[in-house]
Amino acid sequence: MTDPVIYIEELRFSWPSGGEVLDIERFDLNAGERLFLRGPSGSGKSTLLGLIAGVLEPSAGHVNVLGHDLAKLAPARRDRIRADHLGVIFQMFNLVPYLSVVGNVTLPLKFSPLRRKAIAGDADEEARRLLARLGLTDTALLDRRVSDLSVGQQQRVAAARALIGGPEIVIADEPTSALDADARDRFIELLSEEAARTGAALLFVSHDASLARLFDRAVDLREINKAGATA
Repeated sequence: MTDPVIYIEELRFSWPSGGEVLDIERFDLNAGERLFLRGPSGSGKSTLLGLIAGVLEPSAGHVNVLGHDLAKLAPARRDRIRADHLGVIFQMFNLVPYLSVVGNVTLPLKFSPLRRKAIAGDADEEARRLLARLGLTDTALLDRRVSDLSVGQQQRVAAARALIGGPEIVIADEPTSALDADARDRFIELLSEEAARTGAALLFVSHDASLARLFDRAVDLREINKAGATA
């Protein structure tokens, strides 16, 4: 059995203004696993993701990502781990509006030589392959500004950006909230298939309990967070 790619132990987090947001005894994500993390608004989902990504520091406890205890690392080292090993799909996508579709997808490679090295051939061609694999098959759109795309198309661009270069962990933060049920389920299936192709673990975060059936395992944040977060 391999070690988890994410392992959290005795985690506590409070904002400086006071009030404990997270108190989690244990949470883990295994290599190659597709995990659904459920929690309503205010349950602490975004805070937990910020800790896993190394953007926030815990008040106590351990956030171990790929064998690194993030609490013990300098900010620059946490930034490097995030750039090299994590792909994130944000709820609002966070695409760069003045860049082309392909330019948005290849952007992580400019910050991570390791992920660029993982691509044997041309980076733009790999971006186009990922986009087609995720359902963005209209090649006429790929050199246009991403702001010209529909919400569903932007979603696929955000997913391709997270996947390029084969990061070991892909985190999806409520990326399907603007989609209808059929489009949402198909997107999750495609995302899961592409993550499986590279062996990436997928942590998918949502308030929608009906999505749990599409994953290997489901965890309700309210059941593991003793603090009962309100942020």
